Amino acid sequence: MNGLNPVIGRVVYSKAGRDKGKLLIVIDVLNEDFVLVADGGLRPVERPKKKRIKHLKYTDLTAEAVVEKLNGGKKLLNQDLKDAIRELQELL
Repeated sequence: MNGLNPVIGRVVYSKAGRDKGKLLIVIDVLNEDFVLVADGGLRPVERPKKKRIKHLKYTDLTAEAVVEKLNGGKKLLNQDLKDAIRELQELL
């Protein structure tokens, strides 16, 4: 897990599956083994992907806008995820 905890809003790369190498954002932590990830495009908020934590490579980046929306009880939109990924890709 690269020493980083699976927290909501963390930006991750998929290490396995057909979405391998894709940039995703953790939108929910299910348990110590699984999280839900989405990117707002192929993986919309309405259909997040359940991924094993060991199949994800964690970055040290967090999508603050996503965290604020989820913690504030606001509805997370697919465009929010797309915007966050676009902004954070420049930092990687």
